[in-house]
Amino acid sequence: MSNNVSKIVSEIISSVRQNGNQAVFEYTNKLDYILLNEDSIRFSKEEIEQGYNDTPKELISALEKAYERVVGYNKRQLPENNIEKDSDGFNTGWNWYPINSVGIYVPGGLASYPSTVIMTAPIAKAAGVKDITITMPCPGGQYNKTVLAACKICGIEKIYKIGGAQAIAALAYGTETINPVDKIVGPGNAFVAEAKRQVYGQVGIDSIAGPSEILIIADNSANPEYIAYDLLSQAEHDPLARSILVTDSEVLKNKVTKRIEEILPTLSRKEITQKSWQDNGIIEVMDLKTDAVEFANKIAPEHMEVITQDNDYFAKHITTAGAIFLGSYATEPVGDYIAGPSHVLPTSGTARFSSGLSVYDFLRRSSIIECNEAAFNNIADATIALAENEGLECHAMACKVRKK
Repeated sequence: MSNNVSKIVSEIISSVRQNGNQAVFEYTNKLDYILLNEDSIRFSKEEIEQGYNDTPKELISALEKAYERVVGYNKRQLPENNIEKDSDGFNTGWNWYPINSVGIYVPGGLASYPSTVIMTAPIAKAAGVKDITITMPCPGGQYNKTVLAACKICGIEKIYKIGGAQAIAALAYGTETINPVDKIVGPGNAFVAEAKRQVYGQVGIDSIAGPSEILIIADNSANPEYIAYDLLSQAEHDPLARSILVTDSEVLKNKVTKRIEEILPTLSRKEITQKSWQDNGIIEVMDLKTDAVEFANKIAPEHMEVITQDNDYFAKHITTAGAIFLGSYATEPVGDYIAGPSHVLPTSGTARFSSGLSVYDFLRRSSIIECNEAAFNNIADATIALAENEGLECHAMACKVRKK
């Protein structure tokens, strides 16, 4: 992150903290060319309803299908509370609780993505979050009505017409109009990412996302047409996106390379896609069950596709990927939109230590410790010995005064 971006974001956050709505309105006017006030900052129920009504029925049906699948998948992951008595007589366990409030950042303008809503809000709701706020920049007053349709399907009513670092600051610290939240999720540009980084600690965040990426492992049984489009589906996101194919077949490599060269000139986003492929596209030939597995676990890709005659082997041995897609028909775009797991995934190798967005990101866990006098006496001497070893007198005395 450049020092200039960091400085600008810091100034915006400081201004919003000090001046609340006034700062949000000023930055929104300056950066998004839209005049807002206390009455117009939030989408009205009528605007949300109009967005829903203006969305084609086939899109509504697709959004509803995606919503159902995302909710169903994530409800299956909900953990259970547990308390058990151990051999010393202690009742120990844990209780799970949903986060109280969540803010979701949805990139804005006419090019904004309804899938961002579907891949975040239903997961928070499945976890039990009651208070969900969405911010969506509307540059020049323009916005994607299908995003509002997605919000209505997800049952979200608090949607604000703001974006950038000022939206993140408003979610983190609150204003006269916007209540502060406990966690912020959702993608954004460099300023949004930096703002999330700077407010972390005041609120939780999902991650600092980098460019999209895909790694495909394929053998000579794979269809080169499928692979070409799967690689380019990531390249069309961003000039910095990374698309990699690893195969043990020179024939497949050549067929995929040729097909990509044929497809690129025909694409509506060919400038972005071509630059991404030229700068970051890779096709390597190597042994799949040794070198490819080691390579995959080392780079920890956001998306991992496996199209081979032994997909189970790779599913067992590849352990650092955001999401793993198995088989010719498990193309990564179904994961972006409708499969069920969230498409908010760890990028830039962070799958080594983090996971995709799920209900666990919207839950908190409290440890439960309960014991009676007999159980306490079973562990009192050990507790006293450890406390005295660390020189914490009152820790030891708190046990000694209870010990029988």
